[in-house]
Formats: sequence, C-alpha cells, structure tokens
Amino acid sequence: MSHASMLKARRQHQKTRKLLDVAAKQAKRLAKQALAGPAVKKEKVKKEKVKKEKVKTEKVKKVKLTKEELGRQDAKKSSAGAGKKGAS
Repeated sequence: MSHASMLKARRQHQKTRKLLDVAAKQAKRLAKQALAGPAVKKEKVKKEKVKKEKVKTEKVKKVKLTKEELGRQDAKKSSAGAGKKGAS
C-alpha cells in the first residue's frame, strides 16, 4: 500500500466517521424533542407606552457685569497668563 493511498483511506475513514457521529447526534436530539412533546409558545405581553410630559423651563436672562467685575476678570486672566509664561 503506497503512502498516498494510505492517506486517502485515512481521510475517507475520518469523513465517514464524522458523518456517522453527526447523524447519531441528530437522532439523539430528535428523540429528545419527541419525548419532550410539542413546544408551547409563551404569549407576548405588550407593555403600555407612557407618554412623558414636557416641563417648561424659564429662560434666565444674562446679567451684564459691572465695570469693576470686568476689571477683576481681566486682572485674573492677565495674571494667569503671566504665570504660565514664567513657568515655561
């Protein structure tokens, strides 16, 4: 028996064994289903949709800053910028 024919026989043997295993599993599964009886479907329960009510929000008007407060903000910005320049 040549090596090639031996490999061919081996492949064929593996193929038939796999087919037999699959058939056995399927038969077992079908027997189990038959034993269990007909499947009973659960009824779906529809949930009622709840409508969300929109809550009206009041718009807040922006208050203009006084000159004094604007000056403080500018001072803060300039001092922060100066600090960063010195650190780098």
